[in-house]
Amino acid sequence: MKRVERILGFVERVGNRLPDPAILFFVLMLVVWVVSALLEPVAFAAVDPRTQKPLQVVSLLAPKELARLVAELAKIFTGFQPLGVVLVALIGVGVAEHSGLITAALKWLLSFTPKKALTPMVIGVGLVSHVAADAGFVVVIPLAGVIFHAAGRHPLVGIAAGFCGVSGGFNASPVPTALDPLLQGFTQAAARLIDPNYLVNPLCNFLFNAASTVLVIAIGWFITEKVVEPRFGGIPVEVDGEPPRFDALTPGERRGLWAAAAALIAVAAVFVTWASPETSALRAPNGELTSSAAPLMQGVVSLIFIGFAVPGVAFGLAAGTIRSHRDVVAGMTKAMGTMTYYIVMVFFAALFIDAFGRSNIGALLALEGAESLRALHLPGSITIVGLIVATMFADVLIGSASAKWAILSPVFVPMLMQLGIAPELTQAAYRIGDSFTNIVTPLMPYFPLVVMYCQKYVKKAGIGTVLSMMMPYAVALGIGWTLFLLAYWGLGLPLGLGSRYTYP
Repeated sequence: MKRVERILGFVERVGNRLPDPAILFFVLMLVVWVVSALLEPVAFAAVDPRTQKPLQVVSLLAPKELARLVAELAKIFTGFQPLGVVLVALIGVGVAEHSGLITAALKWLLSFTPKKALTPMVIGVGLVSHVAADAGFVVVIPLAGVIFHAAGRHPLVGIAAGFCGVSGGFNASPVPTALDPLLQGFTQAAARLIDPNYLVNPLCNFLFNAASTVLVIAIGWFITEKVVEPRFGGIPVEVDGEPPRFDALTPGERRGLWAAAAALIAVAAVFVTWASPETSALRAPNGELTSSAAPLMQGVVSLIFIGFAVPGVAFGLAAGTIRSHRDVVAGMTKAMGTMTYYIVMVFFAALFIDAFGRSNIGALLALEGAESLRALHLPGSITIVGLIVATMFADVLIGSASAKWAILSPVFVPMLMQLGIAPELTQAAYRIGDSFTNIVTPLMPYFPLVVMYCQKYVKKAGIGTVLSMMMPYAVALGIGWTLFLLAYWGLGLPLGLGSRYTYP
């Protein structure tokens, strides 16, 4: 353990010596500009599966590209997907927090949750949050810090456990999510390059993903208790005032919780009634409710806002903490006031990620890595491990799960089909590699937000703090989850609905 501590301490020191995250993203953007200009004249053999043409690196220093940046700078910033998710969701969360709903709900939760069960509970909630797309980053992770702080444990340990469940176990879920049909579409299209009639069920990995939740909770629990928490024993919490004390609920809080519960049930009833008819406007054009094309799935952020704001107002009115509309606006304003540093970081992160995608450098590295793996002609089981490793490296470069699979699936799915491996197994391996690396790449869109959560409690916390905190989870999940898939495959357990391991 002392050797592990030295390694993690080294990672933290080196990471925290990096420039401020905002400046780091700016410097990386400049690097991408220069590299793209150097690589533009080079002819690469890799074929872009999105266009079926040889991949061409785009020079971002070309006058046309610089003019595009000038014209679209504001659009690139405001169009950065995590920005809207965080700000809109936090307006609703701000109302719930200002009214006292979140504090009262945590009091109620801690009243029956043993202190030792907090870790698996937080990780489990993070896994369930996958149903609501990116909600876990905005809700689960910061609340995990509050819960651990209130329980007398270091809040950064709670943030680490929450981050592990929300992001490290990204593709483990006990229930289907909108990502299932999204990935299935790419997998089926890639499989049909070999077999034009091949069908892939959207829930082809559901049983494996559900079983993986137990594994992620077990690994995350062990790493939190035995590796991460001992490192924070002597690090003081730098926050104004005493830790939140969650004593017994007051009569006003009890009234407020009943009112909030009734409001939440009413909101849910409205949406269930609205979405029930097959012709509902909340459904996709084909009538599916869980499709990524369904307005209900696309409006998850709106549901988060409503799901916190409406119960928050109901709680405040019943408990007496909200007396006028000004109190509601004050809660929203207070929540936005905590986001100033994050907004600055996002500005530069959005510019870097746009440059990286626009230049095609990320796609080039992913495709070249896949082609190198293909050239090795390894046995099936070793190739599956190689796919997980290749996805891991691609995940550092390309954050979006669907964007990565759009690039990698036309390479890996047909390649493995020719080795006798079914597309469903290939997709399952991809989803492992797409998960555990999320928590140790600063290029992940929500990584700066987690850094900000940590700085609330430890002012000097930086990229290195989060990297050293999450590295043990990533290593353990990477090794454990890969072995779990190989064992699952060896036992012949079903991956999901209509799934198979071999082709044909």
